[in-house]
Amino acid sequence: MKKLSVKKGEILQHSGELISKVYYVVSGLLRSYSIDPKGKEHIFMFAPEDWMIADGVTVDGPMELFIDALEDSEVIQQDKKDMGDSSHQFDKLIKRMHVLQKRIIMLMSATAIERYEYFVEVYPAITQRVPQKMIASYLGITPEALSTVKSQRLHKSDS
Repeated sequence: MKKLSVKKGEILQHSGELISKVYYVVSGLLRSYSIDPKGKEHIFMFAPEDWMIADGVTVDGPMELFIDALEDSEVIQQDKKDMGDSSHQFDKLIKRMHVLQKRIIMLMSATAIERYEYFVEVYPAITQRVPQKMIASYLGITPEALSTVKSQRLHKSDS
């Protein structure tokens, strides 16, 4: 394990690299994302304080995701192969798997407003910390559609 200070905008992992690290966020905010052949970013996950973030590929496979810092951050970096079965680490990975599983199911079947409400429930402290276009990317909608969803949600809560 190694503690790192990471500056906003610093890339911790590039797609295609053969490193296999797990990052535990002590403070700050990280994200993982892919870039499609047309150059469009697709945000896979945010990792605020007390979350872990890693690429889901096998220990020896090439990474599929980029991981970068959205804020100056303090992280603990660990080789995936050295994770062991610490119950604290295991609980963090279970949380991550649950969020990802729920997200995939929602992307397949939930409305945009349901996906946004789940995002606010899972990441309540970061809705004001990242640009709206990143939240829209995470939800799989356009920034314009996100504005519409937020407006609908506001009107729904007023009723």
